[in-house]
Amino acid sequence: MDRPLPQPDQDTEFFWEGLRRRELLIQHCDECGHWIHYPKPACPRCGGTRVKPKAVSGRGVVHTYTVTHNAVPGFEPPFAVVLVDLEEQKGLRLVSNLIGVPPGDVAIGTPVEVVFTDVAPDVVLPLFKVRET
Repeated sequence: MDRPLPQPDQDTEFFWEGLRRRELLIQHCDECGHWIHYPKPACPRCGGTRVKPKAVSGRGVVHTYTVTHNAVPGFEPPFAVVLVDLEEQKGLRLVSNLIGVPPGDVAIGTPVEVVFTDVAPDVVLPLFKVRET
């Protein structure tokens, strides 16, 4: 079975469109400078409504992870699911997969960077790989 694919809506289309252009876009509040993920119509910090997508570096560190050993449609076990702390702001996190590393070698604090991965026509996912420091 193929990997489940995202179903963009009007609130998340900018994110998926950015990935197709090889950009990782996250909402940013023009009023207080707070980064916002998941997308919201207003800033959760200041309540401002001047939020718009901006490109982020795609660099961060593994905040935490889990290794899945059970069969999941579209994935070959075992595989690592990581929660990545992006470097732009403390607490700005993205859930993804870590690739190129045996699941038993994943560690909290590992520096990572985004890899734009085509998984279907017009569908690109932000996966992560270990970053050279």
